[in-house]
Amino acid sequence: MPEFTYKVKIAGRTLKKSIEAPTKEAAIKVIKGKTGADLKSVKPKPKEISIPFLDKILAPKVTTKDITIFTRMFATMIDSGLPLVQGLEILSNDNENATMGALLKKIRTDVEEGSTFADALRKHPRYFDNLFVNLVEAGEAGGILDTILNRLATYMEKNEAVKAKIKSAMVYPIIVVSVAVVVVAVLMIFVIPVFANLFSELGAELPLPTKIVIAISNFMQRWVVAIIIALVALFFAFKKFYATERGRIMVDSLTLKLPLFSDLIVKSSVARFTRTLGTLISSGVPILDSLEITARASGHAIIEMAILATRDSIKEGKTIAEPLEATEVFPGMVVQMIGVGEQSGALDAMLTKIADFYEEEVDTAVEALTSAMEPLMIVFLGITVGGVVIAMYMPLFTMISALK
Repeated sequence: MPEFTYKVKIAGRTLKKSIEAPTKEAAIKVIKGKTGADLKSVKPKPKEISIPFLDKILAPKVTTKDITIFTRMFATMIDSGLPLVQGLEILSNDNENATMGALLKKIRTDVEEGSTFADALRKHPRYFDNLFVNLVEAGEAGGILDTILNRLATYMEKNEAVKAKIKSAMVYPIIVVSVAVVVVAVLMIFVIPVFANLFSELGAELPLPTKIVIAISNFMQRWVVAIIIALVALFFAFKKFYATERGRIMVDSLTLKLPLFSDLIVKSSVARFTRTLGTLISSGVPILDSLEITARASGHAIIEMAILATRDSIKEGKTIAEPLEATEVFPGMVVQMIGVGEQSGALDAMLTKIADFYEEEVDTAVEALTSAMEPLMIVFLGITVGGVVIAMYMPLFTMISALK
């Protein structure tokens, strides 16, 4: 459908917007009927030169933050009584992210053609997962779409906050290790050869640590390209292996045994599990469907298997707490609190309380991890960079002592 740009004066301000319409006259009619404001001009939108491949690369990405903001704003619009299609039209036209705007236009078109909002979202699994779609479906069926959208926005905000905390804990060690690798590589490829030539010319007797460092330097100089290719190949091989079910299970099971990191992984996984399940149950999604969606959204193979095992046990008539305890993945306190929630008939409220508690525990775990990592990183830097430097100065110390 043709697109037109128009200028309209509202409350003393001239705004530039766009609208889709079959003709210019139809566009003017829609604009005047919708805004009732002083229309300044309406023009066909100029055609842009488009290279599909480059457009795909350069197009702005739709982030979780974009989806969260849309969800919160759309909930407010629905709550204020704005029709679904009109709300989608406003958000698609006024969106700063062109990709997000185009996505919302597609959803609006599907809704206009008779699809439910949930079915329209289901066509875009890259942006709206099963959790989002199922909750929207429950909201539409129960006539509480605005409430569900607000819950979804809260869920996504809290989920992203936990992810941000985990990422912040990983930034320091990654930076330190990266700097150490770069410094050692520069020393080995550019600095050590200078010392090696000097020692060779002086005919100095080299201690064992110095010989080892020079041998490593010679190897790196000779095979630097092969080493880089091997590291890149190893990275992609690991990604491919982790993409398999067996790979995910092996790697994720190891993460639960990692010193320092396992506590943070368990606490963040529990927070995500309880927040997701609590949101689904409180929104009226059946327990078996809720557990399956929660398992897929867990982001951890071992946690996912434990939740699916719980789902299978519930099919046989057991409570949630009983099979959760049998998996030996979740802390005892979590299992007990879920059991109390089931018995009192307030499982969703109990899950929300557990999620709140464990989100705070993630903060504590991040602080503990950062405190533990700082001295370890200092020792690591001392052993790697300091060890290389000391090894190269040892012959000089020996020569100076001999001269004295």
